[in-house]
Amino acid sequence: MANILIVEDNEANMRLARLLLVNSGLTMAREHQPALILMDIQLPGMDGLAATRLLKQDPHTAHIPVIALTAMAMKEDREKARLAGCDAYVSKPLRYKELYQEIDTLLNPTLTPPE
Repeated sequence: MANILIVEDNEANMRLARLLLVNSGLTMAREHQPALILMDIQLPGMDGLAATRLLKQDPHTAHIPVIALTAMAMKEDREKARLAGCDAYVSKPLRYKELYQEIDTLLNPTLTPPE
């Protein structure tokens, strides 16, 4: 099973998100080398786009696929995520089939997508 680092902004995970991103999230990604990162875009402190830019600029983490998770669903938001280095974009509320499809595509790029 692949390791996936989840960075989220909901109330229950707020302190965890702040700890991961502000204090050690970028370090954790570098040290643990997750197979994929689910990155919420609207985070306290450092937003998810800034965190993604830092991850993609670091040669130790640049290869890790990042899926942007956000309630912002405008076309320009998708483009901002792409420019920050996100490999995919899933809007909230999350639809599990869409999320699973993006994860499968990024973790198994040689598989043919289902028709």
